[in-house]
Amino acid sequence: MAECIAVMNAGSSSIKFALFRHSSDHELLFGGQVEQIGVAPRLTVKDSDGETVLENEWKANELDHRTATRTILETAISLLGGKAVAGVGHRVVHGGTQFTAPVIVTKEVVDALKTLCPLAPLHQPHNLVAIESIAVAAPHIPQVACFDTAFHRSQPALAQQFALPRELTESGIRRYGFHGLSYEFVRGRLKEIAPDLAAGRVIVAHLGNGASLCAMKAGKSVATTMGFTAVEGLMMGTRCGSIDPGVLIYLMDEKGLDARGLEKLIYKESGLGGVSGISSDMRTLRASDDPRAREAIDLFIYRIVREIGSLAAALGGLDGLVFTGGIGQRDARTRAEVVDGCGWLGAKLDEDANARAEGRIDAASSQIPLWVIPTDEERVIARHTSTLLNL
Repeated sequence: MAECIAVMNAGSSSIKFALFRHSSDHELLFGGQVEQIGVAPRLTVKDSDGETVLENEWKANELDHRTATRTILETAISLLGGKAVAGVGHRVVHGGTQFTAPVIVTKEVVDALKTLCPLAPLHQPHNLVAIESIAVAAPHIPQVACFDTAFHRSQPALAQQFALPRELTESGIRRYGFHGLSYEFVRGRLKEIAPDLAAGRVIVAHLGNGASLCAMKAGKSVATTMGFTAVEGLMMGTRCGSIDPGVLIYLMDEKGLDARGLEKLIYKESGLGGVSGISSDMRTLRASDDPRAREAIDLFIYRIVREIGSLAAALGGLDGLVFTGGIGQRDARTRAEVVDGCGWLGAKLDEDANARAEGRIDAASSQIPLWVIPTDEERVIARHTSTLLNL
């Protein structure tokens, strides 16, 4: 029997990884990340109890995504003490219309995924660098790609369509949706702890540096806030979310911004960081007395509450609301402010329960249940990897 499954989640400036024992429950052995790649690279590894077992730092030019991937692989092999890495599963942000389920990685798969890089420019290239680096360093280890877009392929055709000429839609310009691996985990967990709710109409709020909402009916995605790219929908840490496209045309005509300038603006210079001018980190903004910080938070909440109303309409009603993601799980004040804005849905919070980072948090008088469910995308990827590799 295989000993271990490795999981990698490569982002724009970090690579998260986890090592799982191959078993029915996929026991976590180690988890960690290389963060601040290109700035001040730092490796941190923790065991299953959350204790730090390894730390390392590099100068800015000493580690890029490719060398960071090799470092993680070498670290994993060392930590496992000779146990075999039976497979590596990867989070891949964009699967387009072709990849609607996890697949075993081949050269043809990588070539096809490269064509989708323009649809997720801050994520897809780094996802593929990690895959290619392992293929070179350890070609004997099979790899599996799991897609953030796949979960949303269950949506009705109309929910995936823009009001553009038909030939553009047929060329692949449509609403794809993201954070699918997170939503898949929450769906599974909800089936375990609240099966009646899981079978109903639920909105899951994945709130973090990247943020989106997903409307599920009987566990299937019927609508989501992210669309063609991961910049649409909610306001995020540095992403603006939905914006009138006329603004972008204006910025091109009147401010001289080109495509790359617009990309930098809407992906890296907007959101909480852009509005506040202080930070993209919710913790920093919560601790600030600067009115700009409060304005950024208020706009973040406003957008979430508005989109919850939209998705409730798409569902034809709402049976429950679930919070997940870094902010959704850990920031009780954000949850309280969102629920307060959803009073028209009959949502009421139990303040004592909301102080926890997990579990049911609605008051007895609430007309809909409210939950906090920590997500675990890495465990979902490990499960898919085991299944596809017949481990």
